[in-house]
Amino acid sequence: MYGKAFAPEYQGALTTLSVNSSLVDVLAEGTEKLREAERSGRPAEAARCGLAVAEAHRRLGHVQDADRAWKASYRAAREAGDTAAMAWALWSGGTLARQRGAFPLAWRLLGLAAELGERGGDIVCRGYSLAGLAETGRIQGDYAAVGRLHEQLLAEARRRGEARHTVWALEGIAQMHRNTGDHDRAYALFEEAAEIAERAEDRRGHAWALRGLADILSVRDKDTEGALELLSRAEAGCRAMNLSSALAYNHKMRGNVLYRAERFTEARELYELALEEFRAMSEPRGEALARLGLAKSLAQLGRDRAETAAELADLARTLERSGLKHAREMVARAQEEFGLGAEVAR
Repeated sequence: MYGKAFAPEYQGALTTLSVNSSLVDVLAEGTEKLREAERSGRPAEAARCGLAVAEAHRRLGHVQDADRAWKASYRAAREAGDTAAMAWALWSGGTLARQRGAFPLAWRLLGLAAELGERGGDIVCRGYSLAGLAETGRIQGDYAAVGRLHEQLLAEARRRGEARHTVWALEGIAQMHRNTGDHDRAYALFEEAAEIAERAEDRRGHAWALRGLADILSVRDKDTEGALELLSRAEAGCRAMNLSSALAYNHKMRGNVLYRAERFTEARELYELALEEFRAMSEPRGEALARLGLAKSLAQLGRDRAETAAELADLARTLERSGLKHAREMVARAQEEFGLGAEVAR
């Protein structure tokens, strides 16, 4: 049995905040409490409040502000000798590094966070940090290395009855099944995640699950309207919480659905919107995926063949450098789809 979802990253004076609190509100209240803690000389409290500030900035796409905030939280925690708070700050920094495409740094920070979380007796931080490592590997396409860790974390979350973490693990495993072609298994896992998230009032997890279900409906069942309806529901949840990154990925997925339905002009518009959103928050993985969708849409709408070849070749090089294996494979498939492999090789 799962309880109501909670947000362990909202700590200290901010524990009353909900997992569904608007990120704008989290940022405002977190900043106010952080300043109070700093003025009264309470570094441990400043570290805890600073964590919420860092996470709100990160999820709103304020990359530089998020970077400054997690580092300040870590310094305050170190001053206070609070090992668990240091671990949480490193978790935030590692998550930001992954979002920015700095995967080696993400591995290092999240590994340190897991170690300090265990040393500081914070089992939740340890779990979130291991989950961060698993997600980093999954995003890079290294499923063999992190598949078992996803399953382990899912089992732990189920035992603790922790809805939010269970939903995260289900969605990660579902995404790996979807990317390797097992659409039925992926759909069942996304469906379970959506049900748990809805019962636990986890809007963020629910929005991501609906996005996954929409993807499967579009790919497996060719149900364009059903997929678009699910994405509209997910978008409402994203907007209610100001989830900038999730909203951009929602728009990118809407572009995918429209592209598969051969509605190329509409798809182009959605990819352009998503690309603008990803660039505004400095999220290179999302930017690359939106560029890929846009290049394919423009090619279908009659773009010069040489321009398409050049764009896909540049994308391939970018993804090769960043270590995003699955996304690189997607570019290779696009090059094959448009018969551009030989031209790229030259």
